[in-house]
Amino acid sequence: MATPRSFSVRMLRWFDRHGRHDLPWQEPRTPYRVWVSEVMLQQTRVATAIPYFLRFVEKFPSLPMLAAAIEDDVLALWSGLGYYSRARNLHRAAQICVERHGNDLPQGYDELAALPGIGRSTAGAILAQAHGRRFAILDGNVKRVLARFHGIAGWPGSTATEKQLWKFAETNTPHERLADYTQAIMDLGATLCLRSRPQCASCPLSADCVAFRDKLTAQLPARKPARALPTRSTVMLVLRDRSGQLLLERRPPTGIWARLWSLPEATDARAARRRIARDHGLRNGEISLRPLPPFVHTFSHYRLNVTPLTLELATPARVAANPDRRWLQPADAAVLGLPAPVRKLIESFLKES
Repeated sequence: MATPRSFSVRMLRWFDRHGRHDLPWQEPRTPYRVWVSEVMLQQTRVATAIPYFLRFVEKFPSLPMLAAAIEDDVLALWSGLGYYSRARNLHRAAQICVERHGNDLPQGYDELAALPGIGRSTAGAILAQAHGRRFAILDGNVKRVLARFHGIAGWPGSTATEKQLWKFAETNTPHERLADYTQAIMDLGATLCLRSRPQCASCPLSADCVAFRDKLTAQLPARKPARALPTRSTVMLVLRDRSGQLLLERRPPTGIWARLWSLPEATDARAARRRIARDHGLRNGEISLRPLPPFVHTFSHYRLNVTPLTLELATPARVAANPDRRWLQPADAAVLGLPAPVRKLIESFLKES
């Protein structure tokens, strides 16, 4: 039977030969760079996160520079990465660090975990990787490794199952080489202990893995209980003036795509005409909206059916003074924080035009 010591020894031996040693946040492995990478990786694969990370730290190479940034610039660099609350939390946490922690991330666990968007696992990852301190982590990859190795049934997102997984995560964490071990267990989950078709023959833990022994790799970890996703609908308006500028609006401070720039919306075509008539001084009968191909965007908790409509307007003068509305050339709009489906819609429309 495997002991916590043999677990970590095998993990580290495997990591020395097969782990990832050249990730951009590993050199230099500063607390700031580790933090930015960990926040990006909360909902994103490493290969996807790398170019975003490189652009982000090039623009904001230090925590004080991130704290001083304009929110639009932070969100623009995050555009396409999704889960934008991560970017807003990152920005706010940097500002808190400047205000309360001497321009740096705090080294105390409680203070670190209390910052927006960090929490228990991310705080542990920062302290282990940047400071070599003994703190466990429990991201999605680690949950999968531990659930299979220890044969833990139940959905890892449930309170009872997560409590079990944290117990094993802490027990298996060694007292030395904390940065390497933390990277090792994340790498194992990302490269071998995959959700589908895990490569058990190459795994250093397979000799003592309950899921491998009992042929349960397809069942462990248990999937989240299924539920039907509700559906919502919206009309997005692609409005251009005669110079080719697009009208964009900043979304509200809460809700989906909070504070990002997006296209104006309406509940249906009739409401869209009323809104255009009100905002641009037109009569309803003068408005002839041209439909664009509809599409569906799926969030974690609902599906959004989007019907795009387009219209060329004579002038943007009626809305130019509103700070939450902008008329921009498409090239200028591209540098704002736009939701990925909105960016794609604008790009496809411009190609057709």
